[in-house]
Amino acid sequence: MRNIADKLNPKVVAMTLAITGGIIYIVCALLFIVSPVGALKLFKDMFHGIDITQIGKTNITFGSAVAGFVEIIILALIVGWLFAIIYNKMLKKGK
Repeated sequence: MRNIADKLNPKVVAMTLAITGGIIYIVCALLFIVSPVGALKLFKDMFHGIDITQIGKTNITFGSAVAGFVEIIILALIVGWLFAIIYNKMLKKGK
């Protein structure tokens, strides 16, 4: 039998995902600062050999990095909130 403790708090899930996404974004940005070519190779390996060097940029501006960071945070907030809402609804249906 499920209880109220099984439910997820949408605000907490959204903030957790936003913080996690922000950290990952910063690590990714640092990789590009340290080694742009190496970062593109790493992502090529991660994406099953898709050559992203044709579409990736190695000269990212500070402004575009900040805009990307804000976009990731907003997207993560929405996805985290939506995930928790759907999870709670599915949990309710599963009773």
